[in-house]
Amino acid sequence: MHDAETVPGFTERHLGLSFKYFFIAIIAVVLLAVYISNLLFGDSSLEVLMELEEYELYLSDEVSRLKAENAELQKEYFELKELSPQTQN
Repeated sequence: MHDAETVPGFTERHLGLSFKYFFIAIIAVVLLAVYISNLLFGDSSLEVLMELEEYELYLSDEVSRLKAENAELQKEYFELKELSPQTQN
């Protein structure tokens, strides 16, 4: 008869790995899957990065628009200031 230690287990017979290494490999694969899913769908994901880059472009355009509007308003202000009567102290 065979001892329990000399008879290879299921994972060793079919996969060539002892149960211990098979279990470690499964844990590593699960952790890698969790890490990759977090990269793709988590708070630090590629989707969030792309949304932030799009928002950055929107804000840059908004800054440019507001600068142009500010220049127009300053021009109008100084034109109106020139038309107002000068007061002497």
